[in-house]
Amino acid sequence: MRNVVVPGACFIALLLCAGVEALAQGATPIAVQSAAAAGYSIAGTVVDATNGEPVQRATVAVLSEADRNAVASVVTDNEGRFTLEGLAAGKYPLTASKRGFRTAFFDEHDGGYNTAIVTGEGQQTRGLVFKLNRGAALQGVVIGDGGDPVEGAVMLFVKPHKHNPGTRITQIGEVSTDDTGAYEFDDLPAGEYLLAVKAEPWYALHHSHDSSRQQPESGANPALDVAYPITYFDSTADESAATPITLKAGSREEANINLRAVPALHIFVQVPLADEEKHELVPPPALQRTIFGTQIPSEASLNQNPKESDMAEFTGIAPGRYELQQGNPPRVAELDATTNERVDPSLGIPTVAVSGTLRATRGFVIPEDVTLALNSLDGTQGQASLQTSCYDGIFTFAAVPPGNWRLTILSPGKTLLVESISIGKKTNAGSLLTVKDKPLQTEVTVSAGETRVEGFAKKGGKGAAGVMVVLVPRDQAANGDQFRRDQSDSDGSFSLRDVAPGEYTVVAIADGWELDWERPEVLGPYLRKGIVVTVTESSGKLIAIKEGVPVQNR
Repeated sequence: MRNVVVPGACFIALLLCAGVEALAQGATPIAVQSAAAAGYSIAGTVVDATNGEPVQRATVAVLSEADRNAVASVVTDNEGRFTLEGLAAGKYPLTASKRGFRTAFFDEHDGGYNTAIVTGEGQQTRGLVFKLNRGAALQGVVIGDGGDPVEGAVMLFVKPHKHNPGTRITQIGEVSTDDTGAYEFDDLPAGEYLLAVKAEPWYALHHSHDSSRQQPESGANPALDVAYPITYFDSTADESAATPITLKAGSREEANINLRAVPALHIFVQVPLADEEKHELVPPPALQRTIFGTQIPSEASLNQNPKESDMAEFTGIAPGRYELQQGNPPRVAELDATTNERVDPSLGIPTVAVSGTLRATRGFVIPEDVTLALNSLDGTQGQASLQTSCYDGIFTFAAVPPGNWRLTILSPGKTLLVESISIGKKTNAGSLLTVKDKPLQTEVTVSAGETRVEGFAKKGGKGAAGVMVVLVPRDQAANGDQFRRDQSDSDGSFSLRDVAPGEYTVVAIADGWELDWERPEVLGPYLRKGIVVTVTESSGKLIAIKEGVPVQNR
């Protein structure tokens, strides 16, 4: 089952406050129930995941599968025990919370998956061990030259697990330092983290230079034309030398970062003149930075006066690596900025326009509020996602660098999948697109993921709980957006939602959460024992797999 935000969180907090006084006197925990007094029960013990010690006064709640509202709630006793009684037969997500611990679902795994508890005749719902992890915290102070506090943005990134070498470093948070330079991230899961700081010296004054001689304008003070490079823990401007920070459950680590102001650089870029007869708009040059694969706007200012000069100037640039988009049609260039520089207009890789139309398969209408995204498949970190809007079924990506890309369609409240992409008379199944040196005109066939595939993960003829279930498309490389995952519930049941027409194999893997499941060579050995499922446009809303999906060991 997939995790969800708990709408009843405030309700649960009130229950906790109501039960604390009674528990302090050794009384029986208070349960609030909407179900009848008679019925089924869920019982177990909440323990600290680090040491196995019982967690007293934790709030345990069962939620409705339909609307995720709290159905019943109880506070654990002095031994960490809980019992929820009077429950109707059904399937219930189970949550637990306690100050100092991370609120969690039962048997929760990365990616937002958990095991719901199924009540009914013959179901084992007692003796559960609910493990809670303590939240970790990371704090520190950012200071500049002379020990002065720096106000800036501190960005937090999480490193992928070592068993997933292809997974990207991901930004998970950003906070601003206060007037003392202090920052803090709390309630973090255990893991390896990286820090980066983006800031501007409070006293910096950036003046324009003469583009022909690259000299500051009259009256400018070069001593104030300074910038802070993007700085990583432990106080290095070299991304590859950033020091990872390991957080254990419940730990509190300190990571102070020192910034050093350096002379700011000036980059001059020639801007093409607009063609007034064609009424063409010439895009201004753009300068961006990439931090651990996440693209962020540069802090540099762009000075441009097309009436006086065809030269634009970026000021306030700290030394470092940048991506520059310039010209018309745009070219993308990697800059290793170390000195003031006038950029050659021919520098960089030419980009091309990728345009097209969307065509829906039979049975549905493409929504109006659709956004298309191109995600690079080249390199470990890859380029940032390119996005564009679609109007009346027509779209254009104005500047796409050569390479391999995956096209995805984003629509609020509806799952849309790319079934095929046609260029000229050639049609390729899936969502992959290769861009070379010429503009592309495409026709994209879109299908709606409206089918739900349900079944049971079984081991030894019995339902197996907590198993990773994966719906694997026939062509994994071309249809990477058609993977679906779930975690089996206490009776072994699973539900794979928003499935588009296609050929699939369903596999169930015990302890599979540590696998790099997106790589075809990793899942390949499991496919032979999986269950083949075919989804068509006429399959309807539900496909039930009659035979149990055999659980395979990792």
